[in-house]
Amino acid sequence: MTMTDTTASGVALWRRVADAIERGIADGTYPAGERLPGEMEIAEAYRVNRHTVRRALAALAERGFVRAERGSGTYVEAPRLAYPLRSRTRFSEIVGAGGREPRGQLISATIEPATREFAKLLGLKAGAPLARIEGLRFADQTPICIGTTWLSADRFPDAGALYERMRSMTKVLAHFGIRDYRRASTRVTAAIVDAADAARLDLDLGRPILIVDSTDLDGEGKPLLTSHSRFVAERVEFLVENT
Repeated sequence: MTMTDTTASGVALWRRVADAIERGIADGTYPAGERLPGEMEIAEAYRVNRHTVRRALAALAERGFVRAERGSGTYVEAPRLAYPLRSRTRFSEIVGAGGREPRGQLISATIEPATREFAKLLGLKAGAPLARIEGLRFADQTPICIGTTWLSADRFPDAGALYERMRSMTKVLAHFGIRDYRRASTRVTAAIVDAADAARLDLDLGRPILIVDSTDLDGEGKPLLTSHSRFVAERVEFLVENT
């Protein structure tokens, strides 16, 4: 396909390129997860300059159709992950139900004293040791969120090392005999990604994220863990279910 209307305005040209690539994504010419042709190749195909291509790709990225990976290229984004918020919310089950492969990656694991806020949330004394686990979660090869979780270090010894090996908080809890747990509270807010999270999520600075603060209870109704998760807004859609 070529684009020979050189009399059109610059805005019209980049929009036409963006629309053409979007059609290619919709009809499967550019499948989800695939790398798009390079800027020069696109520029030659549509007979435009590279600045026009960059503007078109930036517009597609803003709309969530593609993402740029540093030093690698531009990739077609998978459709937004439908993410139910319910009393029983499990990342691996949600991703798997969408036909994608869930994966977790440990970023850091430390022990820190419970602040008054966390002590209240977890039913502990202020200053009690907490395991703080920060992990990056993927659907296939796409980073979806970064979650920071706090839980009792006394009740769950070596939780960080277990998460690094198992790559799933559900599996870590199962290791300690907790086969099921439920959500006690969920709070969703919006923010702009910071530099550290942007680098890990393959996200440009200034992009929006959705923040989910939650606390889970065990089968006896006792506080189990509390989490602060940052989701890429362009890659998920939250579904609130009354169950």
